[in-house]
Order: sequence, then C-alpha cells, then structure tokens
Amino acid sequence: MKATFCLIPLTLALAACGGGSARPEGFAAALPPAPQAAPARHQDGAIYQASHGYAPLYYGNRAARVGDIVTIVLVERTQTSKSTSGSTKRDGDIGLSLPQFIGIDDADLNASGGSSFKGSGDASQASSIRADLTVTIAEVRPNGTALVRGEKVMQLSQGEEWVQLSGIIRLSDIDQDNRIPSIRVADARISYSGAGSVQRASREGWLSRFFGAISPF
Repeated sequence: MKATFCLIPLTLALAACGGGSARPEGFAAALPPAPQAAPARHQDGAIYQASHGYAPLYYGNRAARVGDIVTIVLVERTQTSKSTSGSTKRDGDIGLSLPQFIGIDDADLNASGGSSFKGSGDASQASSIRADLTVTIAEVRPNGTALVRGEKVMQLSQGEEWVQLSGIIRLSDIDQDNRIPSIRVADARISYSGAGSVQRASREGWLSRFFGAISPF
C-alpha cells in the first residue's frame, strides 16, 4: 500500500511534464513616445491636412518611427538532412606451446577472438510557413535600421495558435505598402506553435516518452 501511495505523486509529476506547450511571453506593442507638449492647432490647407499628421513628401506614409506598423511577409522554408554510417572490425589470435608434461605430448594452447560493429542513421526535417504578420517598430537606430517585434494570437475552437517575431530590418527595404519580406529580417526570431486538443493529439504520450527515454534498446 505504501508503494502505491509513493507512485501517485510520481505519476502526477510526469503527467505535468507531458502537458501541452505553454505560449511564451508575448511582445507588447511599441508605442510612439508621448509628446512633451500639446502641439498647436493648424488650419487645414488645400494640400496639407493637419489631422492626417506630418509625412515628408519624399517619404510618404512609409513606416519610419517608433510605434509605426510594418507587415512582415513570412515566406520561410527549410529542409535539412543528415546521414551517418560506421563500421568496425577486429580479429586476433594467439598460440602458445608449453613444455611437455608427463604423459602429455604436443601441449599447445590456442586462442582467438573477434568483434565487429556496423551501424547507420538517417535524419531529415522540412518545415515551411507562409503568413502575414503585422508588427510595430520598437526602436530606430542611427544607421537606418530598426528593431521590430510583434505577435498574432488566434483563439480557435480546438485550441490556440500563435506566431511571434522579432528582428532587425532596414527602413529602406520597406515598400510603399509598409510591407517587407521575412528574408530581409536580420537576427530573426520566429516562433509558431499552438496549444489545445489538436496539439496534444499530435504529440507522443508522456508515459511513452518516459519509457522511451530510459529504454536501453
């Protein structure tokens, strides 16, 4: 009975370790710095509209300031493969002639041995993602680059999915629609995962993973 009660906490602990992946801490949207003083009201002209904010004629409404919105076009595809093989073989023998004992002729000892090993392994992985993720500029640097970060969380009927991204972009790479492909994002950190019944069904059970980790075969 005591052994049964001891196994209960162990089982609960293993079950907790085998739960679905938790969503990592998200990125708060970067906001533009608060103005030091309220700007004076200006009269709208025939071309310039004060209510639309200021944008240089040569730059238009392209994102360039902290808090501005940029859409990252995620077009990522990776494919990796690896194969290894190895073999070893070893043979040996020894012979020894002993002095003749009483009544024993040709007292010879012979021994031989050998060992061999052969193994191989293959691994491959492929992944792709195509999506649009709108992020905010969190920091503008003097060299014309900017730090962007953001996330998208989708609450579905069978669980939750999220996409998170952070990285460095060049402001000159932003097009007139404030879009930039993900291949132009430096030091990119892209996370795409989910939680829920579908995610749990696609993962191996915690008990199977436990015995798989300690199995010598």
